[in-house]
Amino acid sequence: MMAQGTHDFVPDPRNDAILINVNGALVPRAEASVSVFDSGFMLGDGVWEGIRVHRGRMAFLDQHLDRLWEGAKAIAMDIGISREALERRLYDTIDANRMDACHIRLMVTRGIRSTPYQDPRVIVSPATIVIIAEHKDPLPATVEKGLSLFTVHVRRGDPAVQDPKLNSHSKLNCITACIQAAEAGADEGLMLDPHGFVATCNSTHFFIVRKGEVWTSTGDYCLGGITRGNVIRICRDNGIAVHERNFSLTDVYGADEAFVTGTFAGVVPAHTIDGRKLTEGRGPMVERLQGLYRALIEADIAARGRP
Repeated sequence: MMAQGTHDFVPDPRNDAILINVNGALVPRAEASVSVFDSGFMLGDGVWEGIRVHRGRMAFLDQHLDRLWEGAKAIAMDIGISREALERRLYDTIDANRMDACHIRLMVTRGIRSTPYQDPRVIVSPATIVIIAEHKDPLPATVEKGLSLFTVHVRRGDPAVQDPKLNSHSKLNCITACIQAAEAGADEGLMLDPHGFVATCNSTHFFIVRKGEVWTSTGDYCLGGITRGNVIRICRDNGIAVHERNFSLTDVYGADEAFVTGTFAGVVPAHTIDGRKLTEGRGPMVERLQGLYRALIEADIAARGRP
C-alpha cells in the first residue's frame, strides 16, 4: 500500500535499482542493510533529515545540516565526519544514481551497540550514516486539491518528556497519530499541544488563513521545520501578515483556508478538517504561497555551489 497524505508520490520503477549509501559504500537497494545491533533499529537512537533535490542541487542544505548537527549535539552523538564530507557523500549518492531531481532521506544513528541496552557507553562503532535517494515527486492532485485532516487524541509532548524539536528516529507518537487519522478516514493527523492549542500535524506543519492573515502555532511544541520557517519568511518578505501564536480548533473551523508544509511536497492545501470543509481544493492564499515557495527554491539552488 502506498503512503497517504502529503507523502503520496508518483511511482517510479527506477527506484527498484537505486544505489543506497551505507557508511560511504554504494550498495544496491536489495542488498542495503544495517546490523540488528544498530542503535536506530534497536532503540530509535539517532537523527535524520529529508532533503529535496532540484536541478541537481539540494535545496536549503545549510538549514538541513544545521538542524542535523544541532540534533546530534543535543543527544551527545558524534556524527563522525565533517559537514563537507557529508555533503560530498550526499552528492556522490545522487551522482551515482544519475539523479537531477529526487528526495533524500539522510539518517544518522549512534552506531552499533555491543548488547541490547540503552546506555550509549555500550557503543562499539562510529555512527551509522545511511543516505537513500529516490525518484519521488508528490502527486499533482495532492498539491492542487489537498488533504483532509482529523484531530487525534495523541498530543505533542512536553519538551521535558520528549522534546518535539528534536528530529529523532523515535517517531512512535507521530505514528500513532497517523494511525488514528487513517482509521478515521483522513489523510493526516492534526495534533494539539498539552494545553489544547493546535500544534502541528503528524508529519507536516499546519497553517490557517483568516481574513488575509496567515497563522501558525507558536512553534513551542513542534519541530523547527525548514519549510515552515521558509513560508514564514516569504510571507514577511511579500507583505503577507503572518503570526506565530496560540489558536484553537474553533479558529481552525472558522478559517478561510488551511494548509500544511513539508520538505517533500512543499505547500499543500488542507481542504477539510474534522469534517468541516474549508475550501474546494486550494484557495487563493495557498496558490500564491505555492508560487512564492517555488521561487524561493529556485533562488536557493541558483545560488548554491556543489563539491
